[in-house]
Amino acid sequence: MPTIHFLDVTNRDGVQTARTGLSKFGKVMVNFYLGRLGVAQSEIGFPFLFHEAPYVRACVALAEAGAFGELRLSGWCRAVPSDVESALPLGLRHYNLSISTSDQMIAHKFRGKLDRSKIIQEMVAAVTVAKEELGRAGGAPGEPSIGVNAEDGSRTDDGYLLEFALAAKEAGASRVRYCDTIGGDSPGRIRERFAKLASAIGIPVETHCHNDLGMAVANSVSGALGDLDAGQDAWINTCVNGIGERAGNADLLSCILAFRYGFGVSDSAVIGDPVDLSWARRFGLWAAYAFGQPLPPAWPGVGRNAFAHESGIHADGALKDRGNYELYDDDALGPFPADWFTRQGRVVLTGEYGGKAGFRHVLDGLGLEVADGAEDLAFSLVQLCASATGKPLTDDELRLIAAYPRQLALLFPGQLTPAG
Repeated sequence: MPTIHFLDVTNRDGVQTARTGLSKFGKVMVNFYLGRLGVAQSEIGFPFLFHEAPYVRACVALAEAGAFGELRLSGWCRAVPSDVESALPLGLRHYNLSISTSDQMIAHKFRGKLDRSKIIQEMVAAVTVAKEELGRAGGAPGEPSIGVNAEDGSRTDDGYLLEFALAAKEAGASRVRYCDTIGGDSPGRIRERFAKLASAIGIPVETHCHNDLGMAVANSVSGALGDLDAGQDAWINTCVNGIGERAGNADLLSCILAFRYGFGVSDSAVIGDPVDLSWARRFGLWAAYAFGQPLPPAWPGVGRNAFAHESGIHADGALKDRGNYELYDDDALGPFPADWFTRQGRVVLTGEYGGKAGFRHVLDGLGLEVADGAEDLAFSLVQLCASATGKPLTDDELRLIAAYPRQLALLFPGQLTPAG
């Protein structure tokens, strides 16, 4: 039976949000939370960029050490062979290769450098390089996968989109990503297009929806249902708290909730990932803190008003039985975080200027032991990570540092070594 899978792109599309930013350590934490939440795959960034290389190496080491559970790590590259050749030595086993396909982009982005035929040639060449090299990378865990992205797919006509997708499949792609790049699609249209395309090519069509019309979640759900209509698994791109360029991307939690509780959806679609919603609040509120993007009070699931009642009729009904006015139990989303640095007390945080006594005090208070006796290394990591984020570290950040100091040291080449 075809199932639903989530491929989160917070560390690639989400970090491109204007007027915000996330440190490389913050990107590691996104992968940590995605692993705890049970998401299938994280698009961790741009492995062909020089400044991403230490972070990618650290993530690969952390994944091999079990820090991210069963989360698969993938890289995003332009669909050109040189990008893929630069990325492959870093050890990732999953890739999405992207190129624009619409007439708008061909005419006004490429401006004569590429036409429809050359776009397919370029994409096929990139997939071929990835396929050949991943096939030679023996010993790495898990089957490799290659997705091909049709940027501006929602403005690409059916005939060329099919030609492009068939060429991608023949070259070795396992999925085709349909990008609603400018957020103009609508639920009925995208479901019909997904069903038609997935039926014709015989592999999943992956949703990538932007929120310019406020329909990113609805379009993602509808596109995924189109895959199921065609008998294919569905892969949905998401971002934590709906962040992303312009008006954002499809919100991860909202998409999960739609398939878990949505009328006419939850009874006909099965989530194929081992989703654990008890991490939802910790992830969503950590992300708001880390990105400096406070959640709106009414944000689904994790906003402070998401389960609040004031009107007399609603309050009366909720007090009698929460099910009168609440679709699901908020306890399913896990506890609100209560991080050490927010507490009252004499030693309240561990940051870049903290000392070893305070570091040990906080670790003792959290019941943490540093792995492999690497306490000096962990202490240095706390200082470097706090300096990179510009914020006091949260309890979960400290837990990751304590558990995997040698792998996290790879984030800071030349400043630390895994041996401390």
